[in-house]
Amino acid sequence: MPRTASKTTRKRSKPYTVTSSDTDHVPSASSKTKKSSKENDEKYKLFNKYANTSSGVIDPEGIEKLCSKLKVSHTDIKILMLAWKMKSERQGYFTKAEWRRALKALKVDTTKKLKKALPELEKEVRKPLNFADFYAYAFRYCLTDERQNCIDIETICQLLDMVLGSTFRDQVDHFVDYLKIQNDYKVSTMDQWMGFYRFCNEISFPDMTNYSLELAWPLILDNFFEWMREKQA
Repeated sequence: MPRTASKTTRKRSKPYTVTSSDTDHVPSASSKTKKSSKENDEKYKLFNKYANTSSGVIDPEGIEKLCSKLKVSHTDIKILMLAWKMKSERQGYFTKAEWRRALKALKVDTTKKLKKALPELEKEVRKPLNFADFYAYAFRYCLTDERQNCIDIETICQLLDMVLGSTFRDQVDHFVDYLKIQNDYKVSTMDQWMGFYRFCNEISFPDMTNYSLELAWPLILDNFFEWMREKQA
């Protein structure tokens, strides 16, 4: 008898339908939007807690209030670091956009969380590449006028102590002493400010054996070098 091909019966698969249980763990676009909106609301509520109702920004009085809640002085370097994280453009003032930028990056939405985040922020800033940017920012932040490009020596001395004092104590103390007794400079420029940072990182101190007057250092540092040599003679 001739063979006949056996027929294979295939079951037709039923179309897969998505059930509610399948989607329970998948966040929808709307739920993500709601979560983001809620987070922003919390940040803005916190902002409004310290903001001036008339100007719509956190002004010096609001920063004082914030510092009180954070239990830090308004002259603490952590507040300057927070301003750096916000990319704040005006000394003593935080806008809503700047506030949101920092709190979003730090992943905080309450004063308590912000306080806990400050030590980690300081670690972030202390990383060499970040610190160079922060150091330059500290100078720009103290420029109180758009046309201003230099800072008075008294403020520079205070700023050096705050920003570099903990890292280059000996260099800062001697340089500040020099700035206070010299009469050639009433203000400091960004070039001089950045030059001193380079000096601290590159020149052995206090012997300064690798410092050369022939190299392109700001003149104020040449004068500081010669003042130091006279003291050591």
